[in-house]
Amino acid sequence: MITQTTRRRLVIGGAAITATALALTGCGRSSKDSANSAPQATTSVAEGPATGNLTVWAMGTEGENLPKLTKSFEQANPGVKVTVTPIPWDAAHNKFTTAITAQSLPDAAMVGTTWMGEFADLGALDPTPSGIDTAGFFPGALDTTKVGGTSYGVPWYVETRLVFYRKDLAAKAGVSTPPTDWDGLKAMAKAMKEKAGAKYGINLQPGGTGSWQTVMPFAWSAGASITKDGDKEFTLDTPEMQEGLKYYQSFFTEKLAGTDLPPNQTEAQFVSGQVPMFISGPWMVGSVAKVGGDKIKPNIGVFQLPKNKTATSFVGGSNFVVFKNGKNKDSAWKLVKFLSDAKTQADWFKLSADLPAMKTAWQDPSIASDPLLPVFGKQLEDAKAPPAIVNWEQVATAFDAEVEKMAKAGQSPADTAKAIQAKATSIGTGS
Repeated sequence: MITQTTRRRLVIGGAAITATALALTGCGRSSKDSANSAPQATTSVAEGPATGNLTVWAMGTEGENLPKLTKSFEQANPGVKVTVTPIPWDAAHNKFTTAITAQSLPDAAMVGTTWMGEFADLGALDPTPSGIDTAGFFPGALDTTKVGGTSYGVPWYVETRLVFYRKDLAAKAGVSTPPTDWDGLKAMAKAMKEKAGAKYGINLQPGGTGSWQTVMPFAWSAGASITKDGDKEFTLDTPEMQEGLKYYQSFFTEKLAGTDLPPNQTEAQFVSGQVPMFISGPWMVGSVAKVGGDKIKPNIGVFQLPKNKTATSFVGGSNFVVFKNGKNKDSAWKLVKFLSDAKTQADWFKLSADLPAMKTAWQDPSIASDPLLPVFGKQLEDAKAPPAIVNWEQVATAFDAEVEKMAKAGQSPADTAKAIQAKATSIGTGS
């Protein structure tokens, strides 16, 4: 199973942007300058097999596992040779931005979803051509490829967030059916504390890096949005945003979630029963099982995020892109097409445990017969990501800081939303 650390880096998308990277996005060459010097965008994928040499970058364990998958592509296209370079997540963002400046990029690459806006703005990405069928992807995942209404690449694999819970302790608390709405989740958290002996009913992140990923689903479910007018203006202080923040804060004010829990011990707290619910992604199934062993496995339950106006969760993962100045773009797009195939995506799941972005791949028995994974598939039908804007990482950092003030210091939801909006407006979208 892929480690939680690797996954967090993936969905956060390299939140720690270096000064060099900021200089590139803030005062480096614009997309217009890049477009003037870059080759023309690909409009269609040619008929026939892929040929020539293809260079590919991929991060973390995906970079280590991808050569096993590209062997099948080479067998189907005997005239092509794919060279995959694995890159550590910590070094990836700088490596990409440096290569964009030097115009020394590979033909194709795995790219974190939150980097799409920045790289498209720098003029580095080739728009998705005709011949790449995107109709079968989960809608929220497909949206992560779009910048300013143009799609760049395809979703490669996905993840979303569910509520994890201890089935045995839920039974002890008198909860026989997982809740489906906000009131039900609150009642379940209370019952876990009062009847099942938990210290806290649910583990929610009280601010800190990436906490926006847990907060925004509640805001989205209340009808909030992050931007408007084609992602030119932030809308982070609306009544709907405040409603999501108020609900989130209530778990802390009612002592159903704690600000005093040691970090990075979610699995141990879950296994011990100290905190028998949390919100996270599919990698935590294996992570919890590793800590709790065979005894805990039958007691791991998951359910979709509860509904307010909607029951929306966060969608993360990684996209696969082709670079505009690549030397072998046609064959690169043929590789992307291969990676988008449902069978290929099912094969990739068996190699990596990465969940497919293509809906039909979920019919494969390796996923469909799993007791938990199909629930993630259902949640992916209603899941969103932040807009692909250049400065999202900076906005996310500001968002996380205000959530921490709200959870730990009691800052009001109205003041929290106002502060997030002010900081975001000051940072700007970068467009």
